[in-house]
Amino acid sequence: MAIALVTGASRGLGRDMALALARAGTDVVLTYLGSAARAEAVAAEIRALGRRAAALQLDVTDSASYGGFAASLAALLPAEFGADRLDALVNNAGVGINAPFAETSEAQLDQMLATHLKPAFLLTQALLGLLGDGSAVVHVSTGLARFALPGYAAYAAAKGGIEVLTRYQAKELGARGIRVNVVAPGAIETDFGGGAVRDDARVNAFIASQTALGRAGRPEDIGPVVAFLCSDAARWVTGQRIEVSGGMFL
Repeated sequence: MAIALVTGASRGLGRDMALALARAGTDVVLTYLGSAARAEAVAAEIRALGRRAAALQLDVTDSASYGGFAASLAALLPAEFGADRLDALVNNAGVGINAPFAETSEAQLDQMLATHLKPAFLLTQALLGLLGDGSAVVHVSTGLARFALPGYAAYAAAKGGIEVLTRYQAKELGARGIRVNVVAPGAIETDFGGGAVRDDARVNAFIASQTALGRAGRPEDIGPVVAFLCSDAARWVTGQRIEVSGGMFL
């Protein structure tokens, strides 16, 4: 049975990705930053779907901890799942900022690189020994890497780096049959960025007006696409960017 690791899966898009994978028949290891209780609640939802689940704490901005995390995961897999390899890695964990380019600090830029680009590079690297041949890696980018809205330069630049990295990883890991793709959500109704898309009616209406399918995105729009990319149905898809935005800013 397939096993996937989803980072930042105790809430938001990560939670929906984990549940979508479980519905597709995949067991899930999910990571969380601060709330073990919230992560365990998601694990319980996964178990209720008939799949196995476990939660591990991980601060993706602490790259020095990746080796220890890999060791913990290596011990967890046989103990909880009866396996020694992952079939999929979903690098989802992240936060955003909204700051004009001229006012963005070096610390804010460093935070975006440490939260998004470095884990896609270094955490994937640290877990290569646990990724089985023929496995799938899915990174999470953003529609903002294609279109530009003021205030997101640092966030989008970090995500743009992930999109380039995806192609290089697909090329270099292809010899092992490892597929690497990137999903780029549009504006989604979650608590991300203070929950403006979900909670501010004016923001939501603006997004809907600029989207071909006429509404803002919902978390459940993203998870099934990630589950597809982790499945055998996507066995001939690698090095690709798939935007899941409902046709935002076409």
